Amino acid sequence: MDYSPRRGRILSLLAEKGTIGVNALAALLDVSVETVRRDVKALAGRGEIVRMHGAVGLPSAVSEAPFERRMRENREAKEAIAALAAGTIRDGESVMLDTGTTTSLLARALLDHRRLTVVTNSSDIARTLATVNGNKVYMAGGELRSDSGAALGFSAIEFVSRFSVDHAVISAGAVNAASGVMDYDLEEAQFGQAVLARGRRRVVVTDSSKFGQKGLVRVCALADFDELIANRTPPADLAQALRAADVSLRICG
Repeated sequence: MDYSPRRGRILSLLAEKGTIGVNALAALLDVSVETVRRDVKALAGRGEIVRMHGAVGLPSAVSEAPFERRMRENREAKEAIAALAAGTIRDGESVMLDTGTTTSLLARALLDHRRLTVVTNSSDIARTLATVNGNKVYMAGGELRSDSGAALGFSAIEFVSRFSVDHAVISAGAVNAASGVMDYDLEEAQFGQAVLARGRRRVVVTDSSKFGQKGLVRVCALADFDELIANRTPPADLAQALRAADVSLRICG
């Protein structure tokens, strides 16, 4: 089927990234949002792409499990963030990780580490780091979410509250200057809050697509963590708010 160069580029970007927000797609193509929406409408009408809640994706990507799909999104940036974060953790230390695509990639980046003590609510992270290199892995109990394989709710929070770790690391659904770190799920936000409370070093890992986003539920204020690890420098208002909150920035790349 014949496509305009721009519409062909849209399909190529979706093949590479899985799903992309309409606003992000407009920025990547350096055209207006209205132009992208016209292209999206035409491609969706032919069944080439699928529209969903302000984003678009290929039908094959949309059929993936939500967590698998999110693992594909901004993968290169997330892997760079994970590698940088792993470099700040030493053999023999303890780390608590919440469920998230970036923290799952951090677990993979920690596979060369030895004798770690890991506390998590993520079955993916637990499977990755258990039974290798002398690690000890503690998995929070409770009902497992079918989409992410994460244990959430009161039992999970009560379990992690028994630990005190060297590094508490959470991912973020959104980070903005006014509200701090936010998520889109109440139970995930509550668990992230509990994780940060148990770390001597409190870290948020996120790719730059989350900067300036609103989210639905507040996880914590900027002053409630020590360090932000990201792939790009935050926009000016967020960078200023992070400095005011005495949050250290580590930028990869």
